[in-house]
Amino acid sequence: QVQLVESGGGLVQAGGSLRLSCAASGNIRSINTMGWYRQAPEKKRELVATITNGDSATYADSVKGRFTISRDNAKNTVYLQMNNLKPEDTAVYYCNADRVFMRLGPFLSDRWGQGTQVTVPS
Repeated sequence: QVQLVESGGGLVQAGGSLRLSCAASGNIRSINTMGWYRQAPEKKRELVATITNGDSATYADSVKGRFTISRDNAKNTVYLQMNNLKPEDTAVYYCNADRVFMRLGPFLSDRWGQGTQVTVPS
């Protein structure tokens, strides 16, 4: 089994910064793409940023230039540095691992964390 646990959310004033972390645990050999998604109240979950195990990153247009995704493959951890936060960034942020290769058994697909709340008051 694989578990993804996010941390680092909270309340921050507009213009401030937060750093989210997501650690994957289990008998993991490697993980392909990891990413961050978010869901605001009454809105659909949307992609924020993804990063491959080769460190190729993609971003939603709304966060380009403000957010930076990174990962530590040795720790099976992905980070999201969020700068210049805006009220419209308020959402629950979810970590995703698209394909997790285990040391034993087949790979696991599409694993999600439980989410961490980010609130930026207007």
